[in-house]
Amino acid sequence: MSNAALTAGGRLAGRLLETLAQATTDPPGITRVAYGLGERFAHDLVREEAQKLGAVARTDAAGNLYLTLGGRDPDLPAIVIGSHLDSVPHGGNFDGAAGVAAGLAVMAELVRQGIRLQRDLIVLATRAEEAVWFPLSYPGSQAVLGLLDPQALEARRSDSGRTLADHMREEGFDPDAVRRGVPGIDAGGIAAFVEVHIEQGPRLVAAEAAVGIVTGIAGGFRYVDAKCLGAYAHSGAEPRFARHDSVLGFADLVAGLEVEWDALEREGHEATITFGRVQSDRTQHGGSRVLGELGFTLDVRSAEAATLERVEARLQAILAEVGAKRGVTFESGPRFTWEPATMSPVLIGRLDRAATELQMRAPHVPSGAGHDAATFAGAGIPTAMLFVRNENGSHNPHESMEIADLDQAIRLFLRFVTDFDNSDQP
Repeated sequence: MSNAALTAGGRLAGRLLETLAQATTDPPGITRVAYGLGERFAHDLVREEAQKLGAVARTDAAGNLYLTLGGRDPDLPAIVIGSHLDSVPHGGNFDGAAGVAAGLAVMAELVRQGIRLQRDLIVLATRAEEAVWFPLSYPGSQAVLGLLDPQALEARRSDSGRTLADHMREEGFDPDAVRRGVPGIDAGGIAAFVEVHIEQGPRLVAAEAAVGIVTGIAGGFRYVDAKCLGAYAHSGAEPRFARHDSVLGFADLVAGLEVEWDALEREGHEATITFGRVQSDRTQHGGSRVLGELGFTLDVRSAEAATLERVEARLQAILAEVGAKRGVTFESGPRFTWEPATMSPVLIGRLDRAATELQMRAPHVPSGAGHDAATFAGAGIPTAMLFVRNENGSHNPHESMEIADLDQAIRLFLRFVTDFDNSDQP
């Protein structure tokens, strides 16, 4: 699709994303640190663009940004479309930002076409969605609803070692209000929350579909500082029967969980099991030593709570079995969890109808990754997500979303919001 064939909103979204890419480039990708320079630039950029459209901008105590295009009856609960603007280090430009750009594009189309919705439309740009910066699940969107655990404010940013509260305060926000649970918006003031996001897997590419309607978001648990502890020994002198080899213990753990994963798939359950980091102390390991300590992270996800419980139970059994077999022990370290989230069947139905009216293919797809939308769904707010086709996954510089595909999501969401008040309430 040529640029001329895009909606005016699609062209605006493309321009915003290009500006973001140029301003936050950090070879080989882009970096927008949560509560840092790149995220700040992105928030300032979208605020300026929204104000040009006549939207009213405000921030809450945590720095989340609300851009409101007033409806005919501001007392009605609003439609909120949102995502985040931070990124992983050296990541891609579209993860999160494409959703905020899509929201502004819909706003621009409403203004261009002279359409005033019955209720407010709010584009929400959240803070700190990427857990790489703070070991937390969705602290920005949790703060939107006044749900952030006060202890989370003591979490330390991975690059600076300073707390979330410190960084909020440095950016001019009010962590004390966040600690008291002051919300940025009342949950009862939201009629629907919709997040547009690039797909982070290959389903839409395989289906040759530009957009997809998300059915649910996986929950999960993560061990971020686990260890397998054995004993260091000479590689030649230590016989097999006397070894306490942390490498072999870890290898048995990986193999055992893969057997469980195979069983889950045979039974029709979806899950992912990832050992994201494996490391040893370079001052202690060596080519002629049995390794006495190995550190690792473990990330397990599924949209089914029962599946997560099953994997956790099997994990604990494997740790005991391997410990006895290999003469090693395991220290799990801190455990972080987040709940699965089901998208609103009513909103999914509305998106289906909008796609049919536009003669647009929009298959239903699951989300294995976490998103801010999970916070809103977990709070009982009717929630939906649209995925946009994207090659090469995400969290890497090679994200490859086409603006023409994002434009399809913009068209779909525009139809969704204009039809909203003609449908039954969710």
